[in-house]
Amino acid sequence: MISVIIPHLDQPQALRACLASLTGQTGVTQAVEIIVVDNGSKVLPVETCAAFASVTLLSEPIPGPGPARNRGVSHASGEILAFIDADCLAGKGWLAEIERQFSTDPERSILGGDVRIAYEDADHLTMLEAYESVFAYRMKEYIAKQGFTGTGNLAMRAEVFSVVGRFGGIEVAEDRDWGQRALRQGYRTHYCPGMIVYHPARKTFAELAQKWDRHTAHDFVRIQAKPAWRLRWGARTLAVALSPAASLFSIIRSDRITGLRSRALAFVVVVLIRLYRAAIMLGLTFGGSAAKMSGRWNRKTAA
Repeated sequence: MISVIIPHLDQPQALRACLASLTGQTGVTQAVEIIVVDNGSKVLPVETCAAFASVTLLSEPIPGPGPARNRGVSHASGEILAFIDADCLAGKGWLAEIERQFSTDPERSILGGDVRIAYEDADHLTMLEAYESVFAYRMKEYIAKQGFTGTGNLAMRAEVFSVVGRFGGIEVAEDRDWGQRALRQGYRTHYCPGMIVYHPARKTFAELAQKWDRHTAHDFVRIQAKPAWRLRWGARTLAVALSPAASLFSIIRSDRITGLRSRALAFVVVVLIRLYRAAIMLGLTFGGSAAKMSGRWNRKTAA
């Protein structure tokens, strides 16, 4: 059996679309169970989950996607654990590719797939769609350079989770933390381009900023444990502020967007977000709260 685990927080419409994409899978032969773990929604998605067969709804009071996934794993029956986010859509052959990868190669224990942007209108990309098509969800790069993949498109053998342990809470980047712990214990994540999940681009700059608030706070906590961390952090801040020029080459070379308009839009967002990141990095240097910044993921910790 494959157990699919989905953390959820106040996204009932997106969750419905996600569940529809999972129940519409083709080519998979193993039994599949779907476990939705609500993480503090104002209204539990009872009706949404009840509309689909083989869906179990659980609740996790501890804020954060990591604890929600841990709750799902504790109730999972499958030999394979597959993770996807509530606002994602699984490609038609997502589960079949996971099944094929594990069945054809017994040495493979952790899989990370390709995450692409789900466009509202492929002929007229928004600024954030253009930007995130190039710069977001670069799972192949994360796996190759840092040894982890995002938990929005992750699969593993259940026995590996038992050895590596649970996902961390909102105080860490739980996907990177778990993946690198697995790597230190001898488990390598394999990139699978045919294991495709679609993620909508963020709608507003504020949503994109919230993502970088969280990631920057996590990075700040990690670097404080290193020698001369202020100097390291200052150098990184300067590099981020100056990085848009170098990113222009990535935009030009990218095969994920086409046309001058889309590339120009992507570059505008690069400039805005890198300046924003540099500003919040400076704020942390001079006394900003990393804990408060990372806690904004969940409304309960932001209150």
